[in-house]
Amino acid sequence: MIASVRGTVLAITGSSVVIEVGGVGLQVQVTPQHALSMRVGTEASVRTALIVREDELSLYGFEDAEGLAVFDALRGVTGVGPRSAIAVLAAMDPGQIAQAVATEDDAAFRKVSGIGPKTAKLIILSLAGKLAVTPTTRKTGDPRQTSVGDSVLVALIGLGWNERAASQALEEAIAGATAAERAAVPQLLRLALTRLGPAQHAGSQGS
Repeated sequence: MIASVRGTVLAITGSSVVIEVGGVGLQVQVTPQHALSMRVGTEASVRTALIVREDELSLYGFEDAEGLAVFDALRGVTGVGPRSAIAVLAAMDPGQIAQAVATEDDAAFRKVSGIGPKTAKLIILSLAGKLAVTPTTRKTGDPRQTSVGDSVLVALIGLGWNERAASQALEEAIAGATAAERAAVPQLLRLALTRLGPAQHAGSQGS
């Protein structure tokens, strides 16, 4: 069982990162928000869950023990696999998940891709009283924690920039944006594009 991974980040692609441990690069599936917090060449430490199947071994990584615990709890629900569980954590933090369960807000889970009405209700029933996390509200001051930042990052990568350059431009755009600009994909994308420029774009396409 691989319970944690600590090492140098070699690559970041969407919601997957490669962390070098003892000369071996381990691919770890994380949420897009978690990936945005990492940087190639820096050290990262993640709590992990190893999923063993007949045809593959997969590692899922989390920033803290709470995230891992909620992931494991979600996987214990009938019809929720590891990919659906990580998708829920990408949409809501552990506190928000606990809040949705406590208030029987199955609509919060139905918004997650791959979670249907029946599964959403089953999550509520199965996890009631089982999540040892404090219900919280995800901070709205950091747009990287929202779908807006994720959408802008995907758009930049789709336009040809590599993820490292796109992430850096997004962070700079977020830092200089107004609240209204941070809440809208077109405005935030425009700000990020001004920080990249044609020269960087041309260079990143060949990388």
